[in-house]
Amino acid sequence: MTPSRAQLADAVVRALAAACPGSRARLRGSLAAGTADAFSDIDVEWVVPDGRVPACARDVRTVLERVRPVATVRTSPDFFRSGERRLLFVRFSGVPLFWRLDLALREVSADAEPGTGDPDVHALEGDWSRPASALANALGAIKAVARGRVDDANGLLERGFARIGEPDAATGRWVDDVTRLARAAVDREPDLAALAEETIALATAELGG
Repeated sequence: MTPSRAQLADAVVRALAAACPGSRARLRGSLAAGTADAFSDIDVEWVVPDGRVPACARDVRTVLERVRPVATVRTSPDFFRSGERRLLFVRFSGVPLFWRLDLALREVSADAEPGTGDPDVHALEGDWSRPASALANALGAIKAVARGRVDDANGLLERGFARIGEPDAATGRWVDDVTRLARAAVDREPDLAALAEETIALATAELGG
């Protein structure tokens, strides 16, 4: 049975808080503020004791599998090698793609607002998947268009193409644009094929008219 987005968010918060003694987890963003729309993702902050960030980042998939099967966990290239904080993007199986979990993990003594961060802790080339990131931009573009934010959508698509070195550009034909970006990502990383087709189908359903 598929939970509601609120039920899933609540279960995530409880599972994270229970997984690490002395930690706390809270919902944030539009869901916490009561301003979420149908396209809002799930934003959660998980604050753990000092020194526990690397272990918690390593174990997060196992923890969240207790809530619902996890399809993918990606780590933002920002703070990728930091011992103080990480930003994780989690996609659960069997729920709408819009319900991505954006998990901000930090140790208790770290600043709540990290700023630009230290370049020395950013990901190195090969640490993270550029095609997966480009495909996430395609999903973000769908959300932006659905919300009437055309400039944001253009920017997401342009950055997605650039990230994978694809000589293409947004045209405003949104389903076509998303399709080209998604399939270009698959050309570079074939394991993304199923997610890419799901993203294309979502673009057609949301924006095809």
